[in-house]
Amino acid sequence: MTQTQVAAVVAEVMIRCPKLCGTHTTVRQARACLEDDHVHALLVTRDGVLVAVVEREDLAGAAPEQPIWPLGRLGDRVVGVDDDLAVVSRAMEETGRRRLAVVDPGGRLAGLLCRKRSGRGFCSDEGVAARAADPSLSASRPTNVIEPPEAPAAACLKTLRRAPPAALLPPNPDGVRGGSAGVLP
Repeated sequence: MTQTQVAAVVAEVMIRCPKLCGTHTTVRQARACLEDDHVHALLVTRDGVLVAVVEREDLAGAAPEQPIWPLGRLGDRVVGVDDDLAVVSRAMEETGRRRLAVVDPGGRLAGLLCRKRSGRGFCSDEGVAARAADPSLSASRPTNVIEPPEAPAAACLKTLRRAPPAALLPPNPDGVRGGSAGVLP
């Protein structure tokens, strides 16, 4: 997409290589990862399905060895790949939210919509990679990025539409596919 083209849906501007963690991730590990001021949320997946989005405030008062997935939620932290970008962008601006997980219709994680700190546009995979490659661009960087066992660090979410089994998880009470954070054992 050139700079003169305008993106119409979320999938056109989302980051396809977000940092992920699995349901085994503990509060201690999450706190270490969230020390990086560029990390605003942790995307918790199980077999590619988004089960929770965990933010710093979700960890308040939690025991260090507790798993994080029951502490997070979906709802207002998730959008669909085909959602209208202008509508989503406006809502993000109005609520002050800078990160939203992006899921396909089956609840599988497709990426991360990441609004730039300036509010003028969205982060790109290329920009994130450049910042990761140049330590001078980030004052704090954790050394223990947490990856789920099914997704090695080098893997990106390149396939926008995977053929998931019908209804991997039911909609949560907010109507977002992918279930609620409390679904897993």
